[in-house]
Amino acid sequence: MQESIWVTGIVLKQSPVGEYDRHISLLTKERGKLSAFARGARKPGSRFAAAAAPFAFGAFKLYEGRNAYTLAEADIQNFFEALREDYIGACYGMYFAEVADYYTRENNDEREMLKLLYQSLKALCAESLPNPLVRCVYECRALAVNGEFPGVPQDMQLEESTRYCLRYIAESPIEKLYTFAVNEKVLEQLKQVVAVYMKRFVGREFKSLEVLQTLC
Repeated sequence: MQESIWVTGIVLKQSPVGEYDRHISLLTKERGKLSAFARGARKPGSRFAAAAAPFAFGAFKLYEGRNAYTLAEADIQNFFEALREDYIGACYGMYFAEVADYYTRENNDEREMLKLLYQSLKALCAESLPNPLVRCVYECRALAVNGEFPGVPQDMQLEESTRYCLRYIAESPIEKLYTFAVNEKVLEQLKQVVAVYMKRFVGREFKSLEVLQTLC
Protein backbone atom coordinates (compact mmCIF):
# COMPACT_ATOMS: atom_id res chain seq x y z
CA MET A 1 0.00 0.00 0.00
CA GLN A 2 1.31 3.42 -0.97
CA GLU A 3 2.18 5.79 1.85
CA SER A 4 0.73 9.29 1.78
CA ILE A 5 1.80 12.61 3.24
CA TRP A 6 0.10 15.97 3.73
CA VAL A 7 2.11 19.08 2.87
CA THR A 8 1.32 22.78 2.88
CA GLY A 9 2.60 24.67 -0.10
CA ILE A 10 2.17 26.58 -3.31
CA VAL A 11 2.30 25.53 -6.96
CA LEU A 12 5.33 27.10 -8.62
CA LYS A 13 4.70 25.81 -12.13
CA GLN A 14 2.89 23.15 -14.12
CA SER A 15 3.31 21.42 -17.45
CA PRO A 16 1.14 19.03 -19.47
CA VAL A 17 1.94 15.31 -19.42
CA GLY A 18 0.32 12.88 -21.81
CA GLU A 19 -3.27 13.52 -22.84
CA TYR A 20 -4.89 14.36 -19.51
CA ASP A 21 -2.28 14.80 -16.74
CA ARG A 22 -0.21 17.65 -15.39
CA HIS A 23 3.18 17.70 -13.71
CA ILE A 24 3.45 20.29 -10.93
CA SER A 25 6.28 21.72 -8.88
CA LEU A 26 5.32 22.46 -5.27
CA LEU A 27 7.19 24.59 -2.75
CA THR A 28 6.23 23.11 0.62
CA LYS A 29 6.73 23.91 4.28
CA GLU A 30 7.55 20.34 5.24
CA ARG A 31 9.78 19.02 2.45
CA GLY A 32 11.03 21.92 0.41
CA LYS A 33 10.44 21.71 -3.33
CA LEU A 34 8.60 18.63 -4.60
CA SER A 35 7.40 17.36 -7.96
CA ALA A 36 4.10 15.56 -8.33
CA PHE A 37 1.72 14.29 -11.01
CA ALA A 38 -1.88 15.49 -11.01
CA ARG A 39 -3.65 12.66 -12.81
CA GLY A 40 -6.52 13.77 -15.01
CA ALA A 41 -6.02 17.46 -14.18
CA ARG A 42 -6.54 18.45 -17.82
CA LYS A 43 -9.88 16.65 -18.16
CA PRO A 44 -12.95 18.91 -18.23
CA GLY A 45 -14.37 19.22 -14.73
CA SER A 46 -11.37 17.60 -13.07
CA ARG A 47 -11.21 18.15 -9.31
CA PHE A 48 -7.49 18.82 -9.70
CA ALA A 49 -7.76 21.44 -12.46
CA ALA A 50 -7.59 24.43 -10.11
CA ALA A 51 -5.27 22.77 -7.58
CA ALA A 52 -2.66 22.18 -10.30
CA ALA A 53 -2.64 25.82 -11.43
CA PRO A 54 0.28 28.16 -10.63
CA PHE A 55 -0.12 30.16 -7.39
CA ALA A 56 -2.59 27.65 -5.86
CA PHE A 57 -1.80 27.63 -2.14
CA GLY A 58 -3.11 25.13 0.39
CA ALA A 59 -2.78 21.58 1.71
CA PHE A 60 -1.88 18.77 -0.66
CA LYS A 61 -2.12 15.05 0.00
CA LEU A 62 0.53 13.18 -1.96
CA TYR A 63 1.20 9.50 -2.52
CA GLU A 64 4.87 8.63 -2.48
CA GLY A 65 5.97 6.61 -5.48
CA ARG A 66 9.35 5.16 -6.30
CA ASN A 67 10.44 8.15 -8.38
CA ALA A 68 7.68 10.73 -7.98
CA TYR A 69 4.68 11.85 -5.97
CA THR A 70 1.07 11.67 -7.12
CA LEU A 71 -1.55 14.20 -6.04
CA ALA A 72 -4.40 12.49 -4.17
CA GLU A 73 -6.31 15.39 -2.56
CA ALA A 74 -6.05 19.16 -2.31
CA ASP A 75 -7.58 21.76 -0.04
CA ILE A 76 -6.79 25.10 -1.68
CA GLN A 77 -6.98 28.14 0.58
CA ASN A 78 -5.88 30.88 -1.82
CA PHE A 79 -5.90 31.02 -5.61
CA PHE A 80 -4.76 34.67 -5.79
CA GLU A 81 -7.70 35.39 -8.04
CA ALA A 82 -6.67 39.00 -8.61
CA LEU A 83 -3.63 37.81 -10.56
CA ARG A 84 -5.84 35.79 -12.90
CA GLU A 85 -7.47 39.06 -13.97
CA ASP A 86 -4.25 41.11 -14.13
CA TYR A 87 -1.91 39.93 -16.88
CA ILE A 88 1.03 42.10 -15.83
CA GLY A 89 0.56 41.15 -12.17
CA ALA A 90 0.48 37.49 -13.19
CA CYS A 91 3.75 37.95 -15.08
CA TYR A 92 5.34 39.37 -11.93
CA GLY A 93 3.96 36.39 -10.01
CA MET A 94 5.39 33.91 -12.52
CA TYR A 95 8.75 35.63 -12.22
CA PHE A 96 8.63 35.38 -8.43
CA ALA A 97 7.77 31.68 -8.73
CA GLU A 98 10.65 31.18 -11.15
CA VAL A 99 13.11 32.77 -8.72
CA ALA A 100 11.75 30.55 -5.93
CA ASP A 101 12.14 27.51 -8.18
CA TYR A 102 15.75 28.52 -8.89
CA TYR A 103 16.68 28.85 -5.22
CA THR A 104 14.84 25.97 -3.57
CA ARG A 105 15.66 22.27 -3.28
CA GLU A 106 13.93 19.07 -2.21
CA ASN A 107 14.16 18.20 1.51
CA ASN A 108 15.62 21.62 2.34
CA ASP A 109 14.09 23.90 4.92
CA GLU A 110 12.44 26.35 2.53
CA ARG A 111 9.88 27.84 4.92
CA GLU A 112 11.27 31.35 4.59
CA MET A 113 11.10 31.27 0.80
CA LEU A 114 7.56 29.89 0.98
CA LYS A 115 6.49 32.72 3.31
CA LEU A 116 8.24 35.27 1.13
CA LEU A 117 6.56 34.03 -2.03
CA TYR A 118 3.14 33.93 -0.37
CA GLN A 119 3.41 37.44 1.07
CA SER A 120 4.76 38.78 -2.23
CA LEU A 121 1.86 37.34 -4.22
CA LYS A 122 -0.51 38.96 -1.72
CA ALA A 123 1.33 42.24 -2.23
CA LEU A 124 0.89 41.97 -6.00
CA CYS A 125 -2.86 41.73 -5.41
CA ALA A 126 -2.87 44.96 -3.37
CA GLU A 127 -3.72 47.96 -5.54
CA SER A 128 -1.93 50.31 -3.15
CA LEU A 129 1.48 48.73 -3.79
CA PRO A 130 3.26 49.37 -7.11
CA ASN A 131 4.53 46.18 -8.74
CA PRO A 132 8.09 47.49 -9.26
CA LEU A 133 8.41 48.09 -5.50
CA VAL A 134 7.07 44.61 -4.74
CA ARG A 135 9.63 43.18 -7.15
CA CYS A 136 12.50 45.08 -5.48
CA VAL A 137 11.44 43.86 -2.06
CA TYR A 138 11.04 40.27 -3.25
CA GLU A 139 14.39 40.11 -5.03
CA CYS A 140 16.26 41.76 -2.18
CA ARG A 141 14.75 39.51 0.48
CA ALA A 142 15.22 36.37 -1.67
CA LEU A 143 18.92 37.18 -1.76
CA ALA A 144 18.93 37.67 2.02
CA VAL A 145 17.03 34.43 2.72
CA ASN A 146 19.61 32.53 0.71
CA GLY A 147 22.60 34.20 2.34
CA GLU A 148 23.60 36.31 -0.66
CA PHE A 149 22.59 39.83 0.34
CA PRO A 150 25.88 41.70 0.88
CA GLY A 151 24.41 44.62 2.78
CA VAL A 152 23.91 48.24 1.79
CA PRO A 153 26.44 49.23 -0.90
CA GLN A 154 29.00 51.76 0.26
CA ASP A 155 30.20 52.74 -3.22
CA MET A 156 26.88 54.18 -4.44
CA GLN A 157 25.42 57.58 -3.69
CA LEU A 158 22.09 56.74 -2.11
CA GLU A 159 19.43 58.61 -0.19
CA GLU A 160 19.38 57.78 3.49
CA SER A 161 15.80 56.57 2.96
CA THR A 162 17.09 54.09 0.38
CA ARG A 163 19.69 52.76 2.79
CA TYR A 164 17.06 52.40 5.50
CA CYS A 165 14.74 50.54 3.10
CA LEU A 166 17.47 48.09 2.12
CA ARG A 167 18.23 47.31 5.75
CA TYR A 168 14.53 47.01 6.56
CA ILE A 169 13.90 44.61 3.64
CA ALA A 170 16.83 42.40 4.59
CA GLU A 171 16.10 42.21 8.33
CA SER A 172 12.41 42.74 9.10
CA PRO A 173 9.90 39.90 9.61
CA ILE A 174 8.56 38.72 6.26
CA GLU A 175 4.99 39.42 7.38
CA LYS A 176 5.89 43.13 7.69
CA LEU A 177 7.83 43.54 4.45
CA TYR A 178 5.09 45.25 2.49
CA THR A 179 4.10 47.91 4.99
CA PHE A 180 5.89 50.95 3.59
CA ALA A 181 5.84 53.26 0.59
CA VAL A 182 8.66 55.16 -1.13
CA ASN A 183 8.95 58.10 -3.47
CA GLU A 184 10.07 57.76 -7.09
CA LYS A 185 13.70 58.64 -6.40
CA VAL A 186 14.07 56.02 -3.68
CA LEU A 187 12.31 53.43 -5.83
CA GLU A 188 14.69 54.08 -8.72
CA GLN A 189 17.68 53.71 -6.40
CA LEU A 190 16.29 50.48 -4.98
CA LYS A 191 15.85 49.15 -8.51
CA GLN A 192 19.45 50.02 -9.38
CA VAL A 193 20.91 48.36 -6.29
CA VAL A 194 18.84 45.20 -6.56
CA ALA A 195 19.56 44.88 -10.31
CA VAL A 196 23.29 44.95 -9.58
CA TYR A 197 22.95 42.36 -6.82
CA MET A 198 20.72 40.03 -8.86
CA LYS A 199 23.20 40.13 -11.75
CA ARG A 200 26.13 39.47 -9.42
CA PHE A 201 24.65 36.68 -7.33
CA VAL A 202 22.07 35.05 -9.62
CA GLY A 203 23.38 35.97 -13.04
CA ARG A 204 20.84 34.14 -15.17
CA GLU A 205 17.94 34.99 -17.43
CA PHE A 206 14.39 34.10 -16.40
CA LYS A 207 11.85 33.49 -19.15
CA SER A 208 9.05 35.22 -17.26
CA LEU A 209 11.25 38.29 -16.75
CA GLU A 210 11.88 38.53 -20.48
CA VAL A 211 8.12 38.61 -21.05
CA LEU A 212 7.66 41.16 -18.27
CA GLN A 213 10.29 43.47 -19.73
CA THR A 214 8.44 43.62 -23.03
CA LEU A 215 5.29 44.77 -21.22
CA CYS A 216 6.65 47.34 -18.76
